[in-house]
Amino acid sequence: MTIRAVVRGVGHYLPERVVENSEFEKTLDTSDEWIRSRSGIERRHFAAEGETTSMMATKAAERALADAGMSADDIDAVIVATSTPDLTFPSVGTMVQEALGMRHGFAFDVQAVCAGFVYALANANGMILSGQANRILVIGAETFSRIMDWTDRSTCVLFGDGAGALVLEATESAGESADRGILSADLNSDGSYREMLYVDGGVSTTGQAGKLRMQGNPLFRQAVGKLAATAEAALGKAGLGNDDVDWIVPHQANIRIIQGTAKKMGVPMDHVVVTVQDHGNTSAASIPLALSVGRERGQIREGDVVVTEAIGGGLAWGAVVLRW
Repeated sequence: MTIRAVVRGVGHYLPERVVENSEFEKTLDTSDEWIRSRSGIERRHFAAEGETTSMMATKAAERALADAGMSADDIDAVIVATSTPDLTFPSVGTMVQEALGMRHGFAFDVQAVCAGFVYALANANGMILSGQANRILVIGAETFSRIMDWTDRSTCVLFGDGAGALVLEATESAGESADRGILSADLNSDGSYREMLYVDGGVSTTGQAGKLRMQGNPLFRQAVGKLAATAEAALGKAGLGNDDVDWIVPHQANIRIIQGTAKKMGVPMDHVVVTVQDHGNTSAASIPLALSVGRERGQIREGDVVVTEAIGGGLAWGAVVLRW
């Protein structure tokens, strides 16, 4: 028998404040049509004053636990993917652990920007396969609204806040591609592309959080090819092909990147979960948010082959293939 990390529950949280594209017309030389045509984004959510990444992560975690029919007592570990932690340290993971009332197990953060949740899933899967943990809460949570330059119309209109979470559980399986659970992962990075997407601050440089900077067109050109390649590599590791995919659940950065990746893989758009119009780019929260919404809509069902893929600052990119 083979151990697989199977999804038992999923949940998400979005802040109450919804920001329509039209709000940016008051302060920037932009328009709803300009934003929609270039990104597919129509609105996004911004965290309230005092609402932190750990708070949103905890709410998403609570909903995922409820969906799984579990409590914090059933969880061995918490992994949070984020680039916008509450504090330099301790980790958001330990803050979520405390908020859930966990006095056991372990918690930590993963930082791979928009690819963070894919990296966190791969880490959780490895821990489950090694026997380090049996049940893990994997969370993506971000408050990117706190690192925006509100004078830069090319970036500040793209991002939003939110959180999503999955509960993974070790389950005995046959060791075949028909198994439920995580079937494979493919991770990549190349630091030579750093200037395409970064934040111009940090603890050992400016001592301040800094603001997000992005080279949109060069990043777009890198994204489609790398995302399709990593998705196909992960499918190959799982013994599956593009025709076996029921759903692509991509990082929700830009509708043109999503469409381009699906086209390159030969997967029709009606087999792609798209939430970018309502959430904007929520970085590491993007994929778990989309997974939760896709399940809520009735798109993703038990037994479906799901491919998640993302690319973010670093550059870091990767994909995870799982059977729901």
